[in-house]
Amino acid sequence: MKGYREQVEEARAFLEDKGVSGPQVVIMLGTGLGGVRGALTQSLAIPYGEIPHFPVSTSPEHSGVLHFGEICGRRVALFEGRFHYYEGYSAQKLTLPVRVMALMGAKVLIASNATGGLDLSFSPGDLMLIRDHINLIPDNPLRGPNVDEWGERFPDMSKAYSERLRGLAREVAHALDMELREGVFVAVPGPSLETPAETRYLRMIGADAVAMSLVPEVIVAVHAGMEVLGISVIANVNNPDAFEPIFIEDVVRGAKRAEKDLQRLILGLFERDIIETG
Repeated sequence: MKGYREQVEEARAFLEDKGVSGPQVVIMLGTGLGGVRGALTQSLAIPYGEIPHFPVSTSPEHSGVLHFGEICGRRVALFEGRFHYYEGYSAQKLTLPVRVMALMGAKVLIASNATGGLDLSFSPGDLMLIRDHINLIPDNPLRGPNVDEWGERFPDMSKAYSERLRGLAREVAHALDMELREGVFVAVPGPSLETPAETRYLRMIGADAVAMSLVPEVIVAVHAGMEVLGISVIANVNNPDAFEPIFIEDVVRGAKRAEKDLQRLILGLFERDIIETG
């Protein structure tokens, strides 16, 4: 079996042989959020299954296609569908695509996901800027030998989510007269959804939204020196003291309510200085 570093390099070489030039921005979309791909121009679509060593997405509403193109003159890699710990992948394996993008020169990661709201003031369809996270997935993508050329052994996570990009997102939302929430995201292993007691516990430890994704990719992006913007779509909200059953179909419908707002927000970011210069 080939080592992880060799797998990353082979995936990178495959994409470069396809004529893909280094992306500047990576956009990773979650459940029910594939409509953002309509913003891409001059795009090339490559199914995950064709890329050496890439995981294959098995989750509902994750089509499993990597798109390369441009938005407002910036080169973009857009992942339509992501990978999850609950699918059986290690945290290292499920973040291989982000590592490949970092080695190809990506500077910014915009990571979005569909989440369950824990703050009872939230409503389905809200967008929440992630200001911090809590990782309850029992694995870390940096576990094992460190590749010093990729990043330092013990990366600082005190400012994992870029203050500059969050400020830019607030400016865009204000200009669009769009309400933008902000809070702490917690990642859980899944695939079982939360019980009322678990929901109560997650609120007690300071989380505002919960899902089974995003944090492993963010850790790798920070390790690689990328700026990160995290945006959670609130797909449903459950009060642990008046709990209602949660069905994945309802999560998908809730995420789709915010799809147009998410696309407007992302396009607005590209119309400003999404890549820091100077």
